[in-house]
Amino acid sequence: MTVVVHHRLHADFAVRFPWLRRALGPRSGLELDAAGLRVRLGPWLVTTPLSNIAGAESGGPYSALRGLGIRLSLADRGLTFGTTTEGGVCLRFHEPVPGIDPWGLVRHPGLTVTVAEPDLVAEAINRVVTRA
Repeated sequence: MTVVVHHRLHADFAVRFPWLRRALGPRSGLELDAAGLRVRLGPWLVTTPLSNIAGAESGGPYSALRGLGIRLSLADRGLTFGTTTEGGVCLRFHEPVPGIDPWGLVRHPGLTVTVAEPDLVAEAINRVVTRA
């Protein structure tokens, strides 16, 4: 017997400044559905199937140095898509994913995204991942 899980989650980035929202474009945000995870911030995109998501935790607040912009952690190669210092969601992957460079040479074991309502987003992602 095959069990089909239906779900769809869209979370916008937490952005305080209207000019920044316009610069990022209308397609920026986090999307999770049966096809997998897609996180876009401007021209940067991270995609992975549901089976590759190990879990999610909310965190923050972050320092401006850690929480704003596109950032690669030199400690663990984690990627940040940051638009606020208030908080976000850290996604962990079973297998590292491409994201910061257009060739996919650098792979990331985790991705932090500063979405609106990070606690709810992390809870929803964990609920979906445990069912998949």
